Amino acid sequence: MNSHKVVHVIDDDAAVRDAVGLLLSTEGYKVHAYPSAPAFLKTAAAQGEGCVVTDVRMPEMNGIELIAKMREERISIPVIVLTAHADVPLAVEAMKLGAVDLLEKPFEDEALLAAVDAALERRNAEETRSRESIAIKNRLATLTRRENEILAGLLKGLSNKVIAHDLGISIRTAEVHRANIMAKMRAGNLAELVKMALAAEPPKSDSE
Repeated sequence: MNSHKVVHVIDDDAAVRDAVGLLLSTEGYKVHAYPSAPAFLKTAAAQGEGCVVTDVRMPEMNGIELIAKMREERISIPVIVLTAHADVPLAVEAMKLGAVDLLEKPFEDEALLAAVDAALERRNAEETRSRESIAIKNRLATLTRRENEILAGLLKGLSNKVIAHDLGISIRTAEVHRANIMAKMRAGNLAELVKMALAAEPPKSDSE
């Protein structure tokens, strides 16, 4: 199944679930419908597929609590929130928690389809970045201790001459190590190498 065409629809109103599900199915999406947030978390969240379209105000667990729970359990599925006019403050809170979009009822079919497309494209981009990051980390793991020392110098903007001096090796040896690093990392130039090294670093927290 193409995970980028999967949409989870969560709403306690069966009529809304059916209407949204029919619209998305007609456009070629694989739709899974749930009467509650706990039902979604229990049966589908762990698979991590697609995106979520959820109502804000629901019994058992509302949309805000759902998004918070997904963050807590590290379920990285983009969420689109559906809201009635009176629930706009709740929807804004949902956006602050990480919802990617919100639609006020009644909404146009085109608006929902556009929001779903955007959410799935974002998901696809995040998955691509994740795969690239893993690939880069795997390449970094093949570097020797000396090559890591050379790389550290390159990332500081040091020349081969300065790196060689600091490490007590000849410039020629430093150049050979640098060439090996470029080959192992599959970097066409120094700029690409720096970009790869930065991409492999974990994001800094706000406290750092």
